[in-house]
Amino acid sequence: MNAPPHRPPEPSAADAQVPAWIFWATAGLVVALLMFWSPSYIGHLLFMFGIYLLLAYSLNLVTGFGGLIVFCQAIFYGIGAYTYAITRLRAGAPGEQVAQLFWAGNWGFSQAMAASGIAAAVLAAAIGWFCLRFRRDHFIFATIGFQMVVFAILYNWVALSRGPFGIYGIPRPALFGWILREPWHYALLAAGILAVVLPLLFRLFRSSFGLALQTLRDDERAAQAMGLDTQSLALQAFIVAGGIAGLAGGLYAGYVTYIDPTSFSLRESIFLVALLMLGGSGNIQGPFIGAVVMISLPEALRFFGLPDDIAANVREIIYGSLLAGLMYWRPQGLAGTALRQR
Repeated sequence: MNAPPHRPPEPSAADAQVPAWIFWATAGLVVALLMFWSPSYIGHLLFMFGIYLLLAYSLNLVTGFGGLIVFCQAIFYGIGAYTYAITRLRAGAPGEQVAQLFWAGNWGFSQAMAASGIAAAVLAAAIGWFCLRFRRDHFIFATIGFQMVVFAILYNWVALSRGPFGIYGIPRPALFGWILREPWHYALLAAGILAVVLPLLFRLFRSSFGLALQTLRDDERAAQAMGLDTQSLALQAFIVAGGIAGLAGGLYAGYVTYIDPTSFSLRESIFLVALLMLGGSGNIQGPFIGAVVMISLPEALRFFGLPDDIAANVREIIYGSLLAGLMYWRPQGLAGTALRQR
């Protein structure tokens, strides 16, 4: 007797609360109104929002669906940024910087972006292969260890990354002869990449692979008893998440045109985990909501009119208090799906 065909899992209750067209129509209307108010400022916020959407959804694959709490996502983000920067610089150009960066290749934008994703995915494969030998707290500490190791390499290996001096003068993206210069140009570029990556990722979430990851998250022994290769599943999720984070890093490097290791520290990895847990992991809406809150909240606090000498510190206190309050009253995240520990 033939087994019935596999059916993808039904969307969770959290995913089905609001019709998709209403959600996206409302978001589009709000964005259009804000762009009329301040194109450059809103364009910058939208671009950074796009970057963190890529990072949050990539982390959601491993943490939300796979149940693995990862504190090294920032290094995949950073490797993507450094790969983009180095491959885009013109080889043989005069100056001390390019002379030190013996990897400089003068590649085009699409080539450099592809290299960013591939380099981050390869690093994720190596780190995942090692870290997945551990479980629970040991796994978390292993990812923190690799975060610190890679950060130290980027900070001290001057021939590779120029260390604390950073890499400047990174060429801006050029598409069909059009060089992107304004923030809203970059927002459109990020939107285009999101329009390609996110539907593929959402399909992966709802596929048999996503269902297998959820089984792994809920009960690894049961998953193994069902014949699932849990190590291979987790490693594949690790690689996909690393590759997407690398693409985000390439976009970021092309936008800021200057990078140094401090942008990809352990603090950034903690920020990404907090963003995901705040929004809610293991569903479609959570990373989006978390990115909206974590990007817009600090910006909103800028308009409180605080004195300049205390503004930064007070904003940090208010920001931290609000986040702590949200996590106290809504520990499962705003989207409502609780994170399950392995």
